[in-house]
Amino acid sequence: MSRPKNPQGQLFQQIAPDVKLGQGVRVYGFTNLYGCEVGDDVRIGTFVEIQKGAKIGHRCKISSHSFICEGVTLEEEVFVGHNVTFINDLYPRSTNADGQLQTEADWKCVPTLVKKGASIGSSATLLCGITVGEYAIVGAGSVVTKDVPPYSIVAGNPAKVLKMLPRKK
Repeated sequence: MSRPKNPQGQLFQQIAPDVKLGQGVRVYGFTNLYGCEVGDDVRIGTFVEIQKGAKIGHRCKISSHSFICEGVTLEEEVFVGHNVTFINDLYPRSTNADGQLQTEADWKCVPTLVKKGASIGSSATLLCGITVGEYAIVGAGSVVTKDVPPYSIVAGNPAKVLKMLPRKK
């Protein structure tokens, strides 16, 4: 995959050598990918960061300005709207008990799972330690603090179930 450059020869995107990219992946400008796995036929919009240890399944679409942190797994066919933020730390701090800047040794990454076919609306925030069920829809601007049932529509702060969708056959 060729990497687009501006007239000064600088990369518009940063894809680290340790990234595993599937076939047919499209990555648009001003992205930052490192240590992650990206499945086949994924679309990653501008200004997206995907951190180490994140896993993106086949045929996902990640819209611009979204942040997918360590510990997040998106199964296949997941839609992530614009400006979606995932969180991986229940108790974030800048420093440890000794007053030193925290390192990876000072915190525990709490995983998040988004199941097949789920859709996350623009500007949603998903706290860590949750599962978004298959084909669930998270409304734009929602703050998801607990598991989302499969085939449900949730919205609000905190997100609550508004409706159940018919199951796919």
